[in-house]
Amino acid sequence: MRLAGLLAGLSRLADLGFGLQAGEALRSCALATGLARSLDLPDDDVRAAFYTALLHHVGCTGYAHETARLFGDELVLNAAAGRSHPADPRDVFRSFLPTLTQGRPPLERARLALATFTRGGRFATAYTVAACEVGRDAARRLRLPEEVQRGVYHVYEEWRGGGDPAGLAGDDLPLGSRVARLTGIAVLFDTIGGVGMAVDAVRRRGGDMLDPWMAGRFVDRAEALLGEVNATDPRALALAAEPRPVVTVAEDRLVEVAATFADLADLKSPFTHGHSSGVAALARGAGERLRLPPATVADLEVAGLLHDVGRVAVADVVWEKAGPLSAHEWEQVRLHAYHSERILAGSERLAPLAPMVGMHHERLDGGGYHRGCGRADLPVPARVLAAADAYQAMTQRRPHRPALAPEQAEWRLLADARTGVLDADAVGAVLAAAGHAAVVPRRELPAGLSAREVEVLGLVAEGCSNAQIAERLVISRRTAEHHVQHIYTKIGVSSRAAAALFAMEHHLLGPRDR
Repeated sequence: MRLAGLLAGLSRLADLGFGLQAGEALRSCALATGLARSLDLPDDDVRAAFYTALLHHVGCTGYAHETARLFGDELVLNAAAGRSHPADPRDVFRSFLPTLTQGRPPLERARLALATFTRGGRFATAYTVAACEVGRDAARRLRLPEEVQRGVYHVYEEWRGGGDPAGLAGDDLPLGSRVARLTGIAVLFDTIGGVGMAVDAVRRRGGDMLDPWMAGRFVDRAEALLGEVNATDPRALALAAEPRPVVTVAEDRLVEVAATFADLADLKSPFTHGHSSGVAALARGAGERLRLPPATVADLEVAGLLHDVGRVAVADVVWEKAGPLSAHEWEQVRLHAYHSERILAGSERLAPLAPMVGMHHERLDGGGYHRGCGRADLPVPARVLAAADAYQAMTQRRPHRPALAPEQAEWRLLADARTGVLDADAVGAVLAAAGHAAVVPRRELPAGLSAREVEVLGLVAEGCSNAQIAERLVISRRTAEHHVQHIYTKIGVSSRAAAALFAMEHHLLGPRDR
């Protein structure tokens, strides 16, 4: 399989998670490749620009939880930041605050303005570090070349220096990240106001945020470069332009790729860490117990991993709301299954799984969403996925309720089977796959972590402060701080988001963390 063919659809996760139109990463990728070719860059740098542009915003889910707590809707915050020029203080009043506060009541507008001026700098640094670490680790898990990993890690650095996460400047910045940052801005402003606005945005940022040589070359050729991207299917254009030899992955690595994007989606909220991998394991186990064909069982595992990627299109303030949802918020929640379906539909290899993924909240009695399918519309694999998702969600903590004990989840699942909401055979197979009485064998922990450090890592992933960790574990705050510092050093990260991603990658979030 071509990795770019898989990412053609999965890159929509980055688009929707940042608040962009689906397909913007592909347009940026096509533009980045065309610009890099026009600059006569070597193929390794063209490849780095290609994949960095595709994965530009893939780490944006890493700070969604913290963004929602401070600013509310993180998708609005992302839109405001993306439209603003940080080197021009006037843009705070001209672009950032108007976008951030649009439609808010006066008191909320005042609170957001105060938060921007008093905490905005520290927030921006923490956001960028988290996004870059998560993006770098995603590129590593996809086994992309070192140049791509560096490009994604440094994509938010600024030409003038002083940016995050490493404060690089000028020619020390990877060429791939320089190209991808420019084309991301160009595509955004082209979407908003056309080629003229894209040219103006790039010109204004040349020499401080952007490489002036690249900015000048883009400005000179913007009409032709953007014209080609806008006149052609960007997916076809990008795939045709990828440097040869193209990056391929073996079929048996599909689960590995899917698991990477599953963890990126689950990273959005501490309440969903490890959810998708849990659903995938249950769905695969249930499919085997039902003696479904091996190919169907394999599809169930991949669908289980990717069933919730559309969650990124819904703001974290909705997912983490403790009280009842409004009608508008419920409508957003109901559409997340649709977004998951459309993300998979963008990849030729994953498109056959898109209908099953879109059905994971459908019910036999027609009371599910997003299409309201009934018994006759739901094939067996979709019924298994729905039961696996229901069980896994019940046994995890949510903002409005604690996690259910396995016995409680079993009782509720059986009740839904008796009333014809869920398929009885699927429910039985999922419960058998859950292995309520199974004993989990001890295993060697990654990165030299101790059992205590894994326990602390679970609390860090959940979003606990050092003081909260100390209180939960009945230890001193200083001891908690030492644990966190040692964990970050051992696993090579410096942000909660990257630590949570590591924990999900290595399946370290067990029932104690739910």
